[in-house]
Amino acid sequence: MEPYKLGEMEQKFADLIWEKEPVSSRELTRLCEEAFGWKRTTTYTMLKRLCVRGIFANEHGRVRALMTREDFLAAQGEQFLEEHFEGSLPKFLTAFSHRKRLSGKEIAELKKLIEEYGEEEDGRTASGKSAD
Repeated sequence: MEPYKLGEMEQKFADLIWEKEPVSSRELTRLCEEAFGWKRTTTYTMLKRLCVRGIFANEHGRVRALMTREDFLAAQGEQFLEEHFEGSLPKFLTAFSHRKRLSGKEIAELKKLIEEYGEEEDGRTASGKSAD
């Protein structure tokens, strides 16, 4: 089981938790019954699956996220790049831009990201610590 690949219902369930967390497990079962028509056992089974993957924790009846939605999406992207493009963002962009031309706005956004990343890196040593 790949930790950052979610099925459709797993994703909807995760989104519900991120929206409501921290939430009691009792309240979560109520929310899932309303939103998805799930029984209590279905909610706990799904929750356990996502807890095992390290996305959420259920401690003393309180469900909370171990990673933000943004961190999860970033990890999904990294996993996708690893699996399909040997972890190379340039290889992905090359493949992507062969099928769909990037707009001027998209190119400008990418340039800005690269410049900002370069500025961050210029302020650090090889160990990642500030050179100051």
